[in-house]
Amino acid sequence: MLGNLDASAVEEIMATGHTEPSSTPEHLQELEDERKKLRRLQIMIDMVMSVIAQDPNLSIEEASQMANDAKRAALAMFPDKELAFDLIYKPRLQRLMRERYRII
Repeated sequence: MLGNLDASAVEEIMATGHTEPSSTPEHLQELEDERKKLRRLQIMIDMVMSVIAQDPNLSIEEASQMANDAKRAALAMFPDKELAFDLIYKPRLQRLMRERYRII
């Protein structure tokens, strides 16, 4: 069913759940805004992980606070998506914290 659609149409179907892509200007703007927020979230998580991994003076408490603040910011951008955050980003942050602070 998705074989003859271009990549943007497939992304829209996955994002909205609609099988027929909508091309109204309002809908296209909403999709673009959603993509921008998602990119902003990805950059934020990458920055948090980079600081946790590289700052030699960062305490475990400060790193935990940074991870909690990142989650709070993510939920402010994407309300009701806590499960998605917990499935995608939380394991990455936890793994980094275990490696960085040698937590067993």
